[in-house]
Amino acid sequence: MDSLQIIFLSIVQGLTEFLPISSSAHLILLPQVMDWADQGLVFDVAVHFGSLIAVLYYFRDEVRRMLKSWTRSVTGGDPDRDSLLAWWVIIGTLPAIVFGFLLQGPIEEKLREPWILATASIVFGLLLWFVDANARRNRDEYQLGLKDILIIGCCQVLALIPGTSRSGITITLGLFLGLTRKAAARFSFLLAMPVIFASGVLQAVRMFTEVSPIGWTDLLLGVVLSAISAGLCIHYFLQLVERLGMLPFVIYRVLLGLAILALFY
Repeated sequence: MDSLQIIFLSIVQGLTEFLPISSSAHLILLPQVMDWADQGLVFDVAVHFGSLIAVLYYFRDEVRRMLKSWTRSVTGGDPDRDSLLAWWVIIGTLPAIVFGFLLQGPIEEKLREPWILATASIVFGLLLWFVDANARRNRDEYQLGLKDILIIGCCQVLALIPGTSRSGITITLGLFLGLTRKAAARFSFLLAMPVIFASGVLQAVRMFTEVSPIGWTDLLLGVVLSAISAGLCIHYFLQLVERLGMLPFVIYRVLLGLAILALFY
């Protein structure tokens, strides 16, 4: 890969991983539109690792409290809201990890068609708009219950369809269940940590079957750029989401879907 491809893909992945606009759609389409060779699994692992670094760093205090409280609760201590939130993240992540492991191959073979990307981008974008426009938005992430988590966790599996957006579907479900926009985004980002880690591990295992040489300088640049762009995205999204709402992202998703249809059909 040349430097321009590395820079573009790294920044795009970092930004779209946490915005409700689908990182997979952008990473599939960008090389096709720009006539670039496929970046390969090694680079995908690197940029996802950069996004993981960013979200772990941004939520470092919350993660520290959750781990401490969760460890205390499983060793006989009294549970509190941080330990409960940690359990919700674990339970909410399991369906995506299980189905992602089982369906990774068929999804890559069957669901990467441009019309699927376009349809998912438009349909789930309009769903986000409808839910946001009608949501109560009077709860935070600490007020979620087991039923709420099971709904979010099971529906997160839909993000395996390219174009859906993992953050998009989890934010949509959070809003549907009455979370504020910021709380829905925060919980979506917390759920992202184990999902990104599990996806990275799966890709890393597959990576060892590749025989192509590893360009460590390229990978390091990808990690750094992805981490920086993802960190900025998280910070400003949480700062502005209550004021902006979801409509700008809905408009972007619909335009993206229409552009895909125009380009490929």
